[in-house]
Amino acid sequence: MNPVRFLLTCCLSVLLAAISIVHAADSAPAADAARVQDLLDRAVARFEKDGELAFGAFSRPGEFVTEDLYIYVVGMDGVMQISGGPSLILVGRDISDLRDAEGKPFVREILDTARAGRPGNVEYRWLNRQHARIERKVAYFRPVGDRVFVAGYYLPRASAEQAKALLWRAVHELKQEGSKAFAAFNDLNGGFVQDDLYVFVVSTEDGRMRAHGATPRLIGKDVSGLKDTDGKPVVAPMLQSAKTKSEGEVDYLWLNPVTRKTERKRSFFVRVDKYVVAVGSYQP
Repeated sequence: MNPVRFLLTCCLSVLLAAISIVHAADSAPAADAARVQDLLDRAVARFEKDGELAFGAFSRPGEFVTEDLYIYVVGMDGVMQISGGPSLILVGRDISDLRDAEGKPFVREILDTARAGRPGNVEYRWLNRQHARIERKVAYFRPVGDRVFVAGYYLPRASAEQAKALLWRAVHELKQEGSKAFAAFNDLNGGFVQDDLYVFVVSTEDGRMRAHGATPRLIGKDVSGLKDTDGKPVVAPMLQSAKTKSEGEVDYLWLNPVTRKTERKRSFFVRVDKYVVAVGSYQP
Protein backbone atom coordinates (compact mmCIF):
# COMPACT_ATOMS: atom_id res chain seq x y z
CA MET A 1 0.00 0.00 0.00
CA ASN A 2 1.15 3.52 -0.75
CA PRO A 3 2.80 4.93 2.46
CA VAL A 4 0.77 8.14 2.29
CA ARG A 5 -2.44 6.23 1.79
CA PHE A 6 -1.55 3.90 4.67
CA LEU A 7 -0.90 6.89 6.96
CA LEU A 8 -4.22 8.48 6.00
CA THR A 9 -6.04 5.20 6.66
CA CYS A 10 -4.48 4.92 10.13
CA CYS A 11 -5.38 8.51 11.00
CA LEU A 12 -8.95 7.97 9.83
CA SER A 13 -9.25 4.82 11.96
CA VAL A 14 -8.04 6.69 15.06
CA LEU A 15 -10.47 9.54 14.37
CA LEU A 16 -13.43 7.17 13.94
CA ALA A 17 -12.51 5.37 17.15
CA ALA A 18 -12.41 8.67 19.05
CA ILE A 19 -15.78 9.68 17.62
CA SER A 20 -17.31 6.36 18.65
CA ILE A 21 -16.08 6.82 22.23
CA VAL A 22 -17.58 10.30 22.45
CA HIS A 23 -20.83 9.05 20.93
CA ALA A 24 -21.03 6.19 23.42
CA ALA A 25 -20.49 8.58 26.33
CA ASP A 26 -23.26 10.89 25.12
CA SER A 27 -25.79 8.31 23.91
CA ALA A 28 -27.10 7.19 27.31
CA PRO A 29 -28.18 10.66 28.55
CA ALA A 30 -29.63 11.42 25.11
CA ALA A 31 -31.67 8.22 25.21
CA ASP A 32 -32.98 9.04 28.69
CA ALA A 33 -33.90 12.56 27.60
CA ALA A 34 -35.79 11.13 24.63
CA ARG A 35 -37.70 8.73 26.92
CA VAL A 36 -38.70 11.61 29.21
CA GLN A 37 -39.80 13.78 26.30
CA ASP A 38 -41.89 10.90 24.95
CA LEU A 39 -43.48 10.40 28.38
CA LEU A 40 -44.36 14.10 28.54
CA ASP A 41 -45.82 13.99 25.03
CA ARG A 42 -48.05 11.06 25.92
CA ALA A 43 -49.10 12.52 29.27
CA VAL A 44 -50.04 15.89 27.80
CA ALA A 45 -51.96 14.18 24.98
CA ARG A 46 -53.90 12.06 27.49
CA PHE A 47 -54.69 15.10 29.64
CA GLU A 48 -55.88 17.12 26.66
CA LYS A 49 -58.17 14.20 25.76
CA ASP A 50 -59.44 13.18 29.22
CA GLY A 51 -58.80 16.17 31.45
CA GLU A 52 -58.28 15.39 35.14
CA LEU A 53 -59.52 11.84 34.58
CA ALA A 54 -56.00 11.22 33.22
CA PHE A 55 -54.57 11.78 36.71
CA GLY A 56 -55.60 8.25 37.67
CA ALA A 57 -53.37 6.79 34.98
CA PHE A 58 -50.53 9.12 36.00
CA SER A 59 -50.56 7.84 39.58
CA ARG A 60 -50.46 4.06 39.11
CA PRO A 61 -47.90 1.67 37.57
CA GLY A 62 -48.41 1.17 33.88
CA GLU A 63 -48.36 3.43 30.86
CA PHE A 64 -47.14 6.54 32.73
CA VAL A 65 -45.27 5.02 35.66
CA THR A 66 -42.28 2.77 34.97
CA GLU A 67 -39.45 1.55 37.15
CA ASP A 68 -37.52 4.82 36.85
CA LEU A 69 -39.85 7.36 35.19
CA TYR A 70 -43.07 9.04 36.25
CA ILE A 71 -45.10 12.19 35.69
CA TYR A 72 -45.97 14.81 38.25
CA VAL A 73 -48.16 17.85 37.74
CA VAL A 74 -47.87 21.17 39.58
CA GLY A 75 -50.36 24.03 39.38
CA MET A 76 -49.06 27.47 38.49
CA ASP A 77 -49.88 28.34 42.11
CA GLY A 78 -47.19 25.87 43.19
CA VAL A 79 -49.52 23.19 44.54
CA MET A 80 -48.66 19.58 43.65
CA GLN A 81 -51.72 18.09 41.93
CA ILE A 82 -50.64 14.53 41.12
CA SER A 83 -47.51 12.37 41.13
CA GLY A 84 -46.71 8.87 40.01
CA GLY A 85 -43.59 8.72 42.18
CA PRO A 86 -42.46 9.16 45.79
CA SER A 87 -43.53 12.82 45.66
CA LEU A 88 -47.11 11.53 45.90
CA ILE A 89 -46.91 12.51 49.58
CA LEU A 90 -46.65 16.15 48.47
CA VAL A 91 -49.98 16.19 46.61
CA GLY A 92 -52.11 19.06 47.85
CA ARG A 93 -49.16 20.97 49.27
CA ASP A 94 -47.53 24.15 48.01
CA ILE A 95 -44.04 23.12 46.85
CA SER A 96 -43.07 26.49 45.36
CA ASP A 97 -40.15 26.87 47.76
CA LEU A 98 -39.03 23.23 47.71
CA ARG A 99 -35.24 23.00 47.44
CA ASP A 100 -32.88 20.22 46.45
CA ALA A 101 -30.13 18.64 48.56
CA GLU A 102 -27.86 21.64 47.95
CA GLY A 103 -30.51 24.27 48.61
CA LYS A 104 -31.32 25.03 44.98
CA PRO A 105 -34.94 26.30 44.56
CA PHE A 106 -35.54 24.14 41.49
CA VAL A 107 -39.35 24.23 41.68
CA ARG A 108 -39.27 28.02 41.68
CA GLU A 109 -37.12 27.87 38.54
CA ILE A 110 -39.62 25.53 36.87
CA LEU A 111 -42.60 27.73 37.79
CA ASP A 112 -40.96 31.00 36.74
CA THR A 113 -40.16 29.59 33.29
CA ALA A 114 -43.54 27.89 32.88
CA ARG A 115 -45.45 31.04 33.87
CA ALA A 116 -43.71 32.76 30.98
CA GLY A 117 -45.22 30.11 28.72
CA ARG A 118 -41.94 28.35 28.02
CA PRO A 119 -41.01 24.66 28.38
CA GLY A 120 -37.55 23.84 29.65
CA ASN A 121 -35.41 21.66 31.87
CA VAL A 122 -33.62 22.03 35.17
CA GLU A 123 -30.84 20.04 36.85
CA TYR A 124 -30.84 19.46 40.58
CA ARG A 125 -29.79 16.90 43.20
CA TRP A 126 -32.42 14.53 44.55
CA LEU A 127 -32.76 11.20 46.37
CA ASN A 128 -32.66 8.23 44.01
CA ARG A 129 -34.56 5.61 45.98
CA GLN A 130 -33.25 2.80 43.78
CA HIS A 131 -29.68 3.61 44.83
CA ALA A 132 -30.59 5.08 48.25
CA ARG A 133 -28.42 8.14 47.66
CA ILE A 134 -28.56 11.73 46.45
CA GLU A 135 -27.82 11.98 42.72
CA ARG A 136 -28.02 14.51 39.94
CA LYS A 137 -31.38 14.63 38.20
CA VAL A 138 -32.64 16.43 35.10
CA ALA A 139 -36.33 17.32 34.93
CA TYR A 140 -38.07 18.39 31.72
CA PHE A 141 -41.24 20.44 32.11
CA ARG A 142 -44.00 21.75 29.92
CA PRO A 143 -46.72 24.33 30.70
CA VAL A 144 -50.26 23.19 29.88
CA GLY A 145 -52.84 25.84 30.70
CA ASP A 146 -52.57 26.62 34.40
CA ARG A 147 -50.48 23.51 35.10
CA VAL A 148 -46.93 22.31 34.59
CA PHE A 149 -46.22 18.71 33.56
CA VAL A 150 -42.86 17.44 34.75
CA ALA A 151 -40.78 14.26 34.28
CA GLY A 152 -37.12 13.61 34.95
CA TYR A 153 -34.30 11.11 35.01
CA TYR A 154 -31.16 10.59 37.08
CA LEU A 155 -27.65 11.13 35.74
CA PRO A 156 -25.48 8.24 36.99
CA ARG A 157 -22.35 9.54 35.29
CA ALA A 158 -20.71 12.92 35.55
CA SER A 159 -19.03 14.47 32.52
CA ALA A 160 -15.32 14.87 31.89
CA GLU A 161 -15.76 18.64 32.31
CA GLN A 162 -17.29 18.14 35.75
CA ALA A 163 -14.45 15.81 36.71
CA LYS A 164 -11.89 18.42 35.69
CA ALA A 165 -13.74 21.14 37.61
CA LEU A 166 -13.66 19.04 40.78
CA LEU A 167 -10.00 18.22 40.17
CA TRP A 168 -8.96 21.86 40.01
CA ARG A 169 -10.97 22.63 43.15
CA ALA A 170 -9.09 19.84 44.88
CA VAL A 171 -5.76 21.16 43.58
CA HIS A 172 -6.56 24.59 44.97
CA GLU A 173 -7.60 23.09 48.30
CA LEU A 174 -4.38 21.08 48.56
CA LYS A 175 -2.23 24.09 47.73
CA GLN A 176 -4.03 26.17 50.34
CA GLU A 177 -4.36 23.61 53.13
CA GLY A 178 -1.59 21.13 52.48
CA SER A 179 -2.17 17.63 53.87
CA LYS A 180 -5.08 18.95 55.94
CA ALA A 181 -7.08 18.87 52.70
CA PHE A 182 -7.05 15.06 52.75
CA ALA A 183 -9.72 15.00 55.46
CA ALA A 184 -12.09 16.99 53.22
CA PHE A 185 -11.33 14.74 50.23
CA ASN A 186 -12.26 11.66 52.30
CA ASP A 187 -15.34 13.17 53.96
CA LEU A 188 -18.66 12.35 52.28
CA ASN A 189 -19.84 15.79 53.40
CA GLY A 190 -16.59 17.58 52.63
CA GLY A 191 -17.69 18.82 49.22
CA PHE A 192 -15.37 16.59 47.19
CA VAL A 193 -17.55 13.48 46.81
CA GLN A 194 -20.31 14.03 44.26
CA ASP A 195 -22.20 11.01 42.92
CA ASP A 196 -19.61 9.07 40.88
CA LEU A 197 -17.01 11.84 41.21
CA TYR A 198 -14.41 11.74 43.97
CA VAL A 199 -10.84 12.80 44.58
CA PHE A 200 -7.91 10.48 45.18
CA VAL A 201 -4.35 11.46 46.05
CA VAL A 202 -1.17 9.37 45.72
CA SER A 203 2.28 10.23 47.08
CA THR A 204 4.98 10.41 44.41
CA GLU A 205 7.56 9.48 47.08
CA ASP A 206 6.27 6.08 48.20
CA GLY A 207 3.22 5.36 46.01
CA ARG A 208 0.88 5.32 48.98
CA MET A 209 -2.71 6.48 48.76
CA ARG A 210 -3.17 9.60 50.90
CA ALA A 211 -6.85 10.23 50.19
CA HIS A 212 -9.68 8.42 48.42
CA GLY A 213 -13.27 9.64 48.50
CA ALA A 214 -14.81 6.34 47.41
CA THR A 215 -12.57 3.58 48.80
CA PRO A 216 -11.11 4.65 52.16
CA ARG A 217 -9.61 1.20 52.75
CA LEU A 218 -6.93 2.09 50.18
CA ILE A 219 -5.67 5.02 52.26
CA GLY A 220 -2.16 4.39 53.55
CA LYS A 221 -1.53 1.47 51.21
CA ASP A 222 1.09 1.29 48.46
CA VAL A 223 -1.02 1.42 45.29
CA SER A 224 1.80 1.86 42.80
CA GLY A 225 1.14 -1.67 41.54
CA LEU A 226 -2.65 -1.34 41.43
CA LYS A 227 -4.22 -2.78 38.26
CA ASP A 228 -7.71 -2.79 36.77
CA THR A 229 -9.81 -5.87 36.01
CA ASP A 230 -7.98 -6.32 32.69
CA GLY A 231 -4.60 -6.25 34.41
CA LYS A 232 -3.77 -2.75 33.17
CA PRO A 233 -1.70 -0.58 35.59
CA VAL A 234 -3.76 2.29 36.99
CA VAL A 235 -1.52 4.34 39.27
CA ALA A 236 1.94 3.56 37.85
CA PRO A 237 1.35 5.50 34.59
CA MET A 238 0.29 8.56 36.61
CA LEU A 239 3.39 8.43 38.82
CA GLN A 240 5.65 7.90 35.82
CA SER A 241 4.09 10.76 33.86
CA ALA A 242 4.23 13.07 36.90
CA LYS A 243 8.02 12.86 36.85
CA THR A 244 8.15 15.00 33.71
CA LYS A 245 4.67 16.51 33.32
CA SER A 246 2.49 18.61 35.60
CA GLU A 247 -0.77 17.00 34.45
CA GLY A 248 -2.17 14.21 32.32
CA GLU A 249 -4.81 11.51 32.02
CA VAL A 250 -5.09 7.71 32.02
CA ASP A 251 -7.81 5.28 30.89
CA TYR A 252 -8.73 2.04 32.66
CA LEU A 253 -11.64 -0.07 33.91
CA TRP A 254 -13.03 0.63 37.39
CA LEU A 255 -16.12 0.13 39.55
CA ASN A 256 -18.63 2.96 39.28
CA PRO A 257 -19.88 3.54 42.86
CA VAL A 258 -23.28 4.68 41.56
CA THR A 259 -24.13 2.02 38.95
CA ARG A 260 -22.11 -0.67 40.81
CA LYS A 261 -20.78 -1.81 37.44
CA THR A 262 -17.23 -1.98 36.13
CA GLU A 263 -16.98 0.72 33.48
CA ARG A 264 -14.40 2.51 31.41
CA LYS A 265 -12.95 5.43 33.33
CA ARG A 266 -10.70 8.31 32.36
CA SER A 267 -8.89 9.93 35.28
CA PHE A 268 -7.35 13.37 34.97
CA PHE A 269 -4.45 14.13 37.29
CA VAL A 270 -2.28 17.05 38.37
CA ARG A 271 1.04 16.96 40.22
CA VAL A 272 1.05 19.17 43.32
CA ASP A 273 4.41 19.15 45.07
CA LYS A 274 4.95 15.52 46.15
CA TYR A 275 1.44 14.35 45.34
CA VAL A 276 -0.59 13.30 42.33
CA VAL A 277 -4.20 14.51 42.66
CA ALA A 278 -6.79 12.84 40.42
CA VAL A 279 -10.48 12.79 39.55
CA GLY A 280 -12.05 10.63 36.85
CA SER A 281 -15.27 10.31 34.89
CA TYR A 282 -16.94 7.08 33.80
CA GLN A 283 -17.99 6.16 30.28
CA PRO A 284 -20.77 3.60 29.64
